[in-house]
Amino acid sequence: MEHLPTLRQLRYFAALVEHGHFGRAAEACFVSQSAFSVAIRELETLLSVQLVDRTHKKVTITATGRDIATQARLCLRDAEALLEMARHEQQPLTGRLNLGVIPTIAPFLLPRFMPALHKAYPRLQLFLREDTTARLVESLQTGELDLVLMALPYELRHVEVMTLLRDPFRLACHKGTNRVDPKHYSFNRLQKESVLLLQDGHCLRDHALAACRIRRTEKLSRFAASSLLTLVQMVDADLGVTYLPAMAEGSALLANTGVRTYPLDKTAYRDIGLVWRRGSARGEEFRTLGELIVKHRPRGTQAQIT
Repeated sequence: MEHLPTLRQLRYFAALVEHGHFGRAAEACFVSQSAFSVAIRELETLLSVQLVDRTHKKVTITATGRDIATQARLCLRDAEALLEMARHEQQPLTGRLNLGVIPTIAPFLLPRFMPALHKAYPRLQLFLREDTTARLVESLQTGELDLVLMALPYELRHVEVMTLLRDPFRLACHKGTNRVDPKHYSFNRLQKESVLLLQDGHCLRDHALAACRIRRTEKLSRFAASSLLTLVQMVDADLGVTYLPAMAEGSALLANTGVRTYPLDKTAYRDIGLVWRRGSARGEEFRTLGELIVKHRPRGTQAQIT
């Protein structure tokens, strides 16, 4: 049988790719830099490829090295899955769980179910990462995340999806604004450049455009917000109107502002779901987590388990 890389070598190399520096990566792995460097060289010798271009000033991962790093992370996750499989036989939702959440869900949903999750599963070590959908899905595919809490629809491959909630969109505007009559709202009556949205890259922008059937781009403002907080501040200054998810209603985001929200057509909504790699040994655990989220769902959302 051919010699295979050790898990230690794969873990060290994955850390080097993540930190881009031998010293910081060695420190993250709790090993001396000399021992760390020897392990990386041993891995290169074993694989008969150069993984790293070394200079005095920086470390550059080769193209082959980046491909191998992706596979290394998956191998490490498979090894962890062995432990997870055994742990599952003892008690579900224990040990480490890496969860990615998009920023248009995290502040509204996490505070509602996290206390209940901790109480029900005190041995679960939940590590959270908040980022855009595209980056979270990429991290899921490379094994850095176990599952992602995200808005749907979104183009996905090689994953399992558990739809949890339906989250309607609501018209948001400053109280007393002359830009719109919220009780007799019509998109066609809006002034030019009066609709404020998030920047490209945020799925809430795409979902709002699709769900609210926005096709006339002259209604969209040339200015886009980088975050929900900025978006709400712009609406609070009566610079335009926007569309917010119902789960934001009554949250700290709208507290102490003059922003008011109003219902839209029932067809204007996004779905919220959990996504994990197809064939994961923890699939049943993830479904248990999803059911807990639905049980403690934000006001204004509706259960939609599939």
